[in-house]
Amino acid sequence: MLRLRSDFLSANGGLRVGTPAFVLLVKQRGDDSAQTRVGYTVTKKIGNAVVRNRIKRRFRAMVHEVLKTHGLPGADHVLIGRDEAMTREFAVMQADLVRALERVRDGKASADRRPPRGKPRRR
Repeated sequence: MLRLRSDFLSANGGLRVGTPAFVLLVKQRGDDSAQTRVGYTVTKKIGNAVVRNRIKRRFRAMVHEVLKTHGLPGADHVLIGRDEAMTREFAVMQADLVRALERVRDGKASADRRPPRGKPRRR
């Protein structure tokens, strides 16, 4: 499980696939380990702590069933929660995750091309 901010920032530079309930980020670590790591994040814009924790619990249950068969070995996976993660049917979210992982595996995911947030660059 991902816990360090640096791991989340590193995954942000990988491939991304958006769904109505979440955004999936996948980044190959490049080390010799075939371990699949996963992290979850839900911002305060989505809701209070109860809502955010419930969404993360739904993500954990979903990932527990899907990632062991469809996950990419040696990669970090991050799920970023969206508003619809609370109301979307669980089986539909699982199917979304499977499709998102297939898109990453097939190379159809997009790479993040946005500049990093923060102060604007001076020219």
